[in-house]
Amino acid sequence: MISTTSNSRPAPDQVLLDIADYVLNYQIRGKQAIDAARLCMTDAIACALDALDFPECTKLVGPVVPGTIVPHGSRVPGTRHELDPATAAFSLGCMIRWLDLNDTFTAAQGSHPSDNLAGILMLADHLSRQRAASGREPLLISDVLEGLIKAYEIQGCIAIENDFQAVGIDHPLLTRVASTAVLTRMLGGSREQVINAVSNAWVDCSLAAVRHAPNTGWRKSWAAADASLQAVRLALMAVKGEMGYPYVLSAQRYGFYDARCQGRPFKFQRPYEEYVIQHSMFKFVAAGMHGQSAAECAFRLHPLVKGRLDAIERIEISSQRALMGIMNKTGPLYNPADRDHCVQYIVAVGLIHGRLNPRDFEAQFAADPRIDKLRDMTIVTEDPRYSQDFYDPHKRSSANAAQVRFKDGSSTPKVEIEYPVGHPRRRAEVLPVLEAKLDASLERRFQPGQRERILDLCKDANALDLTPVNKFLDLFVV
Repeated sequence: MISTTSNSRPAPDQVLLDIADYVLNYQIRGKQAIDAARLCMTDAIACALDALDFPECTKLVGPVVPGTIVPHGSRVPGTRHELDPATAAFSLGCMIRWLDLNDTFTAAQGSHPSDNLAGILMLADHLSRQRAASGREPLLISDVLEGLIKAYEIQGCIAIENDFQAVGIDHPLLTRVASTAVLTRMLGGSREQVINAVSNAWVDCSLAAVRHAPNTGWRKSWAAADASLQAVRLALMAVKGEMGYPYVLSAQRYGFYDARCQGRPFKFQRPYEEYVIQHSMFKFVAAGMHGQSAAECAFRLHPLVKGRLDAIERIEISSQRALMGIMNKTGPLYNPADRDHCVQYIVAVGLIHGRLNPRDFEAQFAADPRIDKLRDMTIVTEDPRYSQDFYDPHKRSSANAAQVRFKDGSSTPKVEIEYPVGHPRRRAEVLPVLEAKLDASLERRFQPGQRERILDLCKDANALDLTPVNKFLDLFVV
């Protein structure tokens, strides 16, 4: 007998409806969320500017066809490129994510919601230039901040209870979904068009293999950029009338739940509001988010071990389950992307030098034989309490502890850090760090006068919010 499948179409999947209603109807209420969005935006731009020092990144930045200039094109910060918004989103997305230094949100599925800035800022710039050219009012930075808050919220709220890595799916899927929703709204899309666009964003699922041994490579640094590019394209297609797939999640056998999640629908801990952007964690070293506190432990131990490296017998790291799955790595490390996701490497460099810079993952630096020697002495174990607190919505810690034992039987104290310096619980400490990070990034890229204009604007919240997006990005043209 031949089985038949019902082709009846009830209301679209509730997940799609909830996303569309949130981006179209929710009004941002809290000053704290707007303040956090400004920090997230300027921090991501600082990360992007720093990445321009690395040829592996810059070779991916710019037009597909060299020399192409697009009318009313989006300006990619730190460059002279004027690109269509999709290509510009890919370029800026590569820059933001390249050094693994942009902010993060700890949840069942770790991710980097600041990746969404690439599509939002580049499309906003393009639309602003189009509007200005026809005598209309451009979008303001306040519009970008609102879009950023909503993109953070969509990406983070889905990630809180749903582990995509566990089923082999790469997390930039969430960036594509969140950005597509926000960008379709920016383009004036209707509720139906937002639903159609977001449904298309769920269709494609990339493998997480590029983030894990033995495959770790540069694609982990441009995967979110590709998600941003696709989000711009899907949003533009939707407002032109491209159809959607209202049961892309729930359809039997071929829908996302059955095909990718063993039939399990998504779980949600909280409604979409303004939570995620206020609970994201800034990063102070260019390495995997789960290893931030491990690096800080190593920095604190550096004064105690720097003169006794040859006397070390064993390095013990206690960590959480999330790190164990992605950063607990032995054997050869083949490229910088491999090294920045290896906790043994991060701790070894921290113990030797008392710091960890983006260039410390390059091959020439990694050739120091002391690093691999210390890596081979390192033992990483899971502390169940750390894992529990990592997922606890009231804590969202990212804990690690480190202790060094010497051949003579002595040892350093065990240094434990539950909340790294960029964590929301240490926000007062991180503000000076973020200011210094932005200042240093601008100083490397721009002449003093241009740098001062950018800094002065970024320090004046009201003026920044009311700045047209195109005027803001004009400040970043080299």
